[in-house]
Amino acid sequence: MDFVLGLPLSLKMKDAIWVVVDRLTKFAHLILVKTDYSLDILVELYISKIVRLHGVPLFIISDRALRFTSRFYCKLHEALSKKLNFSIAFHPQMDEQLERFAYNNNYQSSIKMSPYELLYGHKWRTPLYRLELSERKLVGTDLIHETKDKVKVIRDCLKIASDYQKSRKFYVLAEKENLARGSFGRMRFSKESDLLHIN
Repeated sequence: MDFVLGLPLSLKMKDAIWVVVDRLTKFAHLILVKTDYSLDILVELYISKIVRLHGVPLFIISDRALRFTSRFYCKLHEALSKKLNFSIAFHPQMDEQLERFAYNNNYQSSIKMSPYELLYGHKWRTPLYRLELSERKLVGTDLIHETKDKVKVIRDCLKIASDYQKSRKFYVLAEKENLARGSFGRMRFSKESDLLHIN
């Protein structure tokens, strides 16, 4: 989670971009904001833009100060608790959000999982899911093994891509070195910059 500040005003009077990235999938959300937004407004945006798609985060990493991150996480928890109590106690219909949530997160026998799990590859992370997850870690059910297997496959793919990029960079540097030594003489790097100079 980070902010890109100092941008010119947009037509909607926004002057910053809030960048939220899922570390596992590298999926980035770019949210237009104003630099003078309060923490409450940022939390509401986070719930409407991020939590509704990915569920409650297990942890938050930010380039901002630890104090900001901890205050943000506390406000997020507070807002989620209030929303849950408010929607159940006073407005059970809440524009059918509860019904959509129940349907999208309920096991469907035809697809052998919930629609949300099929679409996003994991269960929606509610505070209750965290408790369920910690209990299941002790039991070690198929869901945990399946999730670990999926994460392992994704990490292996990311490592292969990273290794390929590293090897390609080395190959390009080796080509430059051979070209520099074979055709023109010796090569050196300038102390002022990383530019390649051929003597």
